Amino acid sequence: MLDQMFYLERGWRDLTPTKHKELRQEQLKPVIKQFWQWCDQAVATPKSRLGRALTYAQNQRSMLNRVLDYGEIDLSNNATERNVKSFVIGRKNWLFATSPAGAQANAIWLTLIETAKANGLDPRQYLEYLLNQLGQLPVFPTEEELAVYLPWQQVPDKKVWRDQEA
Repeated sequence: MLDQMFYLERGWRDLTPTKHKELRQEQLKPVIKQFWQWCDQAVATPKSRLGRALTYAQNQRSMLNRVLDYGEIDLSNNATERNVKSFVIGRKNWLFATSPAGAQANAIWLTLIETAKANGLDPRQYLEYLLNQLGQLPVFPTEEELAVYLPWQQVPDKKVWRDQEA
């Protein structure tokens, strides 16, 4: 059933979020329902591999069910884990994460970097662009003033795109 869920998702990869959600409701929802019925009826000792897998699945039930309500989120977090892997490997090399404030600062920077990458931007150029432009805004900018700087709002003629030279 899990293979079937991922098979369906692979086929919808390039669809719009609206169409993705629609297909999840039509085709994925019955598979997830069948999966939960199987989990509810399965019998396994709690400490066995199957028992631990069932416990894990049951603990993730609400999160797995939520994927049906959104076309924008992935069924798995593999892409996120892959993107964060380099930072996990290098975390001992970074100085300022020795406090909660430092960890939060790292999280903000890493989020900006990975979001830029996900939107086809060169992270370094995008961060330079933000640092140069945001200082020109009023002290308390509105959401509309800030929204134009979001990575998915950038247009190809700006120098922050990966395939364009500075």
